[in-house]
Amino acid sequence: MSGILDGKTVLVTGIITDASIAFHTAKVAQEQGAKVIITGIPERLRLIDRIAKRLPQEVPPAIPLDVTDEESLAALAGKVGELAPEGVDGVVHSIAFAPKTLMGPDAVPFLDGPGPDVSKAFEISAWSYASLARAVLPVMNERGSIVGMDFDPRTAMPDYNWMGVAKAALESVNRYVAREVGYAKRIRSNLVAAGPIKTLAAKAISGTATDDAKKLNMLNEYWNGASPIGWDVNDPGVVGTSVCTLLSDYLPGTTGSIVYVDGGASHNTWFPEDFIK
Repeated sequence: MSGILDGKTVLVTGIITDASIAFHTAKVAQEQGAKVIITGIPERLRLIDRIAKRLPQEVPPAIPLDVTDEESLAALAGKVGELAPEGVDGVVHSIAFAPKTLMGPDAVPFLDGPGPDVSKAFEISAWSYASLARAVLPVMNERGSIVGMDFDPRTAMPDYNWMGVAKAALESVNRYVAREVGYAKRIRSNLVAAGPIKTLAAKAISGTATDDAKKLNMLNEYWNGASPIGWDVNDPGVVGTSVCTLLSDYLPGTTGSIVYVDGGASHNTWFPEDFIK
């Protein structure tokens, strides 16, 4: 049985654990017929390679990539080309970071966010989407697809703080990237705004293990209630499947857009039954 990514080569960034959205995107991509190449933060390559062994199929060792280092970005196309002389059809950007001063229970008040830390959050979480597109463009095939990970920043969420602002910037960057790569090679660029998933990013927001479990349970309860079709923070596969759909040829006219994969919760106000009564 053929898959929607048969014959395609996909570059996936951002695998940290086997619970990450990037990991499950790579997993679904392989199940749908894609050849997968991965990148990793240079200082964590051995860990990432061990995690990658849990994928259904073997992948080459992770390409070292530091999105804040121009030399690392400049070397990316050559290293990808060595592993995929046929070129790359899809790229997944699953990269975001904010210092603890800006996000989570230990963050300083929003208005006191240090400028250098804010700059770092923007550089890694928003600017890197454009820098990654620039770096891989020489080895991307015509009518390929770039997909980035978003979290709906239209409202101010407790503890998310400056990362929410960085995600709003990412949405704007996506529109400009879509314009540039579209005119260059008819490549599409879109974001997936996922609902909350139990990942390292979620722990960074919540803090300690106890607080993490408590807050995630509260968030899951709210999100599941607000979602007309239900939501589960323990199921990153539903997001990975949607990312792979954008990587495929099944949405050929969609670019510069945000696809919400959150059970509809971000578009539906929910109140607990006790509140309604």
